[in-house]
Amino acid sequence: MKGSPTSKREAEMGLILNLVLQAIVWFGFMGVIIFGAARTLSYAGGWLYLGEMVAISVLFGLHMVRVDPGLLKERLKGPVQKDQPLADKLVLIPILFLMFGGMGFMAADAARWHWSMMPPSVQWGGCGLLLAAIVFTYWTMRTNSFAAPVVKIQKERGQVVITTGPYAIVRHPLYFGALVYIAGTSLVLGSWWGLATVPILALLFGIRIGIEEKALRTGLDGYDNYARRIRWRLIPLIW
Repeated sequence: MKGSPTSKREAEMGLILNLVLQAIVWFGFMGVIIFGAARTLSYAGGWLYLGEMVAISVLFGLHMVRVDPGLLKERLKGPVQKDQPLADKLVLIPILFLMFGGMGFMAADAARWHWSMMPPSVQWGGCGLLLAAIVFTYWTMRTNSFAAPVVKIQKERGQVVITTGPYAIVRHPLYFGALVYIAGTSLVLGSWWGLATVPILALLFGIRIGIEEKALRTGLDGYDNYARRIRWRLIPLIW
């Protein structure tokens, strides 16, 4: 029977299975990039990073299964979707390349080329920064149940403008969280040079924000008024 405890449980278990499978694929892919670039498995920063990411992501993911399965389903969809603007698909190419390629560069810098000499205390501080970024991102998603990974208006889910939580400070908090995440990643992996990816990503995020705001202003009632009230798009007090 529709909506019965049994059907809900089955849907929940299917979502958990999808979450676990995607975690295995994504973190396996990240491990190949990190240790392949480092050319060694004896890379403490790489294991520290993957260990923290797996633990936090699975913990928050399992919690999301219970509190907002609709959003988790959206977050588990691919980076290319049917209703996504072509411009968004195109700008995602350099963004994903820089994020994953940058991760490989950070690993090579720290463990293979040894250009960066970073104290362990800074790497542990990076763990804290990484945790802060993920907690901030999770707070954003708990505030906005429509925080899909691609630019689109979710009419089928009754999308509305969100003005509370981090959205009362900045219009696109997920991108801000991503910048902090990349900075934390660079520190955990032990690469000073990797921090150079942060301003480049900020520029690419700025382009994507322009694409997203065009869609939001056109397809979401009330967004124009919200944008007039909340000045900052990406980084508070800067832009």
